Amino acid sequence: MELRQLRCLVAIVDEGTFTDAAIALGVSQAAVSRTLASLERALGTRLLRRTSREVAPTPAGLRVLAHARRVLAEVAELVREATTGHAVLRVGYAWSALGRHTLAFQRGWAEAHPGTELHLVRVNSATAGLAEGAGELAVVRRPLDESRFDSAIVGLERRLCAMASDDPLARRRSVRLADIGGRTLLVDRRTGTTTTDLWPAGSRPATRDTQDVDEWLTEISTGRCVGMTAESTAHQYPRPGIVYRPVRDAEPIAVRLAWWRDEPHPAVQQAIELLTTLYRTG
Repeated sequence: MELRQLRCLVAIVDEGTFTDAAIALGVSQAAVSRTLASLERALGTRLLRRTSREVAPTPAGLRVLAHARRVLAEVAELVREATTGHAVLRVGYAWSALGRHTLAFQRGWAEAHPGTELHLVRVNSATAGLAEGAGELAVVRRPLDESRFDSAIVGLERRLCAMASDDPLARRRSVRLADIGGRTLLVDRRTGTTTTDLWPAGSRPATRDTQDVDEWLTEISTGRCVGMTAESTAHQYPRPGIVYRPVRDAEPIAVRLAWWRDEPHPAVQQAIELLTTLYRTG
């Protein structure tokens, strides 16, 4: 089976006749007939009923036609991705994008680089979509494998403790690591920024695993556990029943922009400059 056969089938149905399909495809009517016949032989079934008045799909033809349209649309999208070059910049993130700088980044980029469309893509993986091919750049908050990826620190964010709004710690303006040491800490081991290494041995909190920010927030709201996260999460995910408090003796979290070492997007430097400015002036 070949793409030209699928295009031929779609053209016949859309144009209504073999003659008009030949005109649309830029080939002879005989070529259209041969191509359709070869497709029917390949599939072992008749796809079209042809009378003196009209051409209509058979039941099998209708099923094949639906698949053909999807295949051709996917191919067209593949070609568009390959040929538009760097007209699109996809930036992956795992949880909270850029927090309060997210909208400013989107608008600032659109104003400064109208020829390169910016898409933010949420992928809850260790590389925020880089390894999966979901983006050309990624916002990450912990170092990546330096043999495959390059990265640059664009800003720093405070560590916050997330807790239920009726938690005793919620009455304070800030907390210390020691206040959390006796609690159960909810962590995402794939993408999270918090490990028990922040605490001295012997005073580390118990941990439970989570897989997603919504699950994380739902569990914390019950009061059975707390979480620790970058301040961007508080801006991106305000939620009734949850409060965030700064952890004043915890080091800040470095926000990195990462990309493939062997195939950097031409817009890497512009993205670094814009994000660095936003974090510095914001």
